[in-house]
Amino acid sequence: MIVFPNCKINLGLQILDKREDGFHNLETVFYPVPFRDALEIIPNNNAETEFTGTGLTVDGKAADNLCIKAYHLLKKDFPQLPAVKIHLHKTIPMGAGLGGGSADAAFMLNLLNSKFKLNLSTLQLLNYALQLGSDCPFFIINKPCYATGRGEILEEIPVDLSAYKVVLINPGIHINTGWAFSNIIPAPSKKSIKEIIQQPIKSWKDELINDFEKPVFTAHPQIKEVKETLYNQGAIYAAMSGSGSTVFGIFETAFDTKPFGDKNYFIKTIN
Repeated sequence: MIVFPNCKINLGLQILDKREDGFHNLETVFYPVPFRDALEIIPNNNAETEFTGTGLTVDGKAADNLCIKAYHLLKKDFPQLPAVKIHLHKTIPMGAGLGGGSADAAFMLNLLNSKFKLNLSTLQLLNYALQLGSDCPFFIINKPCYATGRGEILEEIPVDLSAYKVVLINPGIHINTGWAFSNIIPAPSKKSIKEIIQQPIKSWKDELINDFEKPVFTAHPQIKEVKETLYNQGAIYAAMSGSGSTVFGIFETAFDTKPFGDKNYFIKTIN
């Protein structure tokens, strides 16, 4: 059984305050983007769950992969869950602000629930997903959502970018999320992202802000340059997704990749 986990972009991201549990309260809009990995499970007669991967190299040990962690998380509560062979073909860049690993984990939960008829409700799946990561619950819903709390308090919101071209550009720089948070001074938002997102897209440039851009752009000017180039090429809105380093642009017309022709950047156009 095979599924195709998609990535996401953040439309605005504001860090509001730091909580006593060490996490941060934030607000953002998660928007699903149809650029996908491939995730397959088949029964394993060897009685042990195995993980293999192709495509982009996944750093770390197989035991630390979120797909494996999702399996063992459910196995604790469903000991009858049989051993499986897990294969992940990775195309979504990692450490890129696109939520690829979180998507894989959430899709794994859904896949196991469906394949082995665990009869878990959406609420139960959301609770399991949160144990794997703050933005994993979003991928259980996988529709445009206004998110608060750690990112797990989700409210579906009417945002539709299907009439536009969305361009993803990743310059190959890995941004450590912990470092990014440590370089932000949390502050209450002057205007809610939920309000801004309902305005015409052309107004987003001056109001829909990602707080991570300031420290990341200071440390890595080439990421700032990607955003500036997208605007120079006609984007009606451009921003970094998550804590980076992927930058996306929203275009009404075709996007010209020539300004990035001599750079070894990952570029993907959606729609």
